[in-house]
Amino acid sequence: MKLNTTTQYAIKVMSHMAKNDDNNFYNAKDISEKLSIPYKYLTRIMAKLVNSNIITSTRGREGGYSLSKKPEQINIIDILKAMDENIVEDSCLLGTGSCNENKRCSMHDKWKEPKESMQNMFQKTSLKDIS
Repeated sequence: MKLNTTTQYAIKVMSHMAKNDDNNFYNAKDISEKLSIPYKYLTRIMAKLVNSNIITSTRGREGGYSLSKKPEQINIIDILKAMDENIVEDSCLLGTGSCNENKRCSMHDKWKEPKESMQNMFQKTSLKDIS
């Protein structure tokens, strides 16, 4: 399983905000420059995070983006869901199409445990843990 680029950027942004979390507001231009994420791409990511109530957005001269909760209250799974990342992936590890309990590939049973372990890690890992 590989996280898509949008999700990787979202985690990078959220980690940056959590690392420097002192109730500051971050503007998109500064984040874009500091993390080398194209500005337009970043604003789409931030909109998804705002819509998922992971961050808040405040307009105005003193506005910007801030975490909506403390870093220890935001888990990686929350970011994955906000980015529509499919962590309960049904695609086959070997590339044979769909792989599930009804249609198994030769690696299905061996891949099941690591996949569940990875999902568990995303659920238990907070921003504080990675910042």
